[in-house]
Amino acid sequence: MHPLHNESTQRLFEAICALKDPEECHHFFEDLCTIKELQDMAQRFDTAILLDEGKSYQKIAEEVGVSTATISRVNRCLHYGAGGYRKAIDQMKEKENQ
Repeated sequence: MHPLHNESTQRLFEAICALKDPEECHHFFEDLCTIKELQDMAQRFDTAILLDEGKSYQKIAEEVGVSTATISRVNRCLHYGAGGYRKAIDQMKEKENQ
């Protein structure tokens, strides 16, 4: 079994999905995570968005402030991971186009 597929993480993901809007998410994650953890997650998602836009590693490193190792990891997940980045980016694009 994948280490993230268990009762505890399932409950966490269900709680996240039950939140109604970005403000509720903000409050939940502010309680759940440290400032550094939130900043790191936001930087990784920003990195995924910029990679999707075709930006270079150098440009992303300068713009987001992450290492090329982090960019490489996000890129690997974006292309060969579980599809989470791809789904979130595509849904955001779809929402913008409506």
